[in-house]
Amino acid sequence: MLQSRLGIDISSINSAGRIIAQLIVMGSGILGRAFFQAYRQALANASKTGVAQEAMQNAVRKAGKSITEQEARQILGVTEQTSWEEIVQKYDKLFENNAKAGSFYLQSKVHRAKECLEEVYRSKSTPS
Repeated sequence: MLQSRLGIDISSINSAGRIIAQLIVMGSGILGRAFFQAYRQALANASKTGVAQEAMQNAVRKAGKSITEQEARQILGVTEQTSWEEIVQKYDKLFENNAKAGSFYLQSKVHRAKECLEEVYRSKSTPS
């Protein structure tokens, strides 16, 4: 049996260190599993209460944010008095010009502007 100068058994210190290390490893495993179970339960509760669906709908709404009528008119360079045929001509010209330049972003903006104005003209032509 090894003893230090103070009369303490060194082998008991080594075994105490091993025991403490094992307790730390076991404790962290238990805490990890408990955290994982709590996380799974929180996800299950969120889907039951509709929080997940609401968050998804908000994300979709933000991603598909539509443009206003005024923005659409600015993009296509038209006024409220412009006829639908003129709007389509402007759309075709801008869409083709940006296709040649290879600007998908600008083509998308032009297309969204036409969609917005198309909806406006449809709502004006349908009787309420």
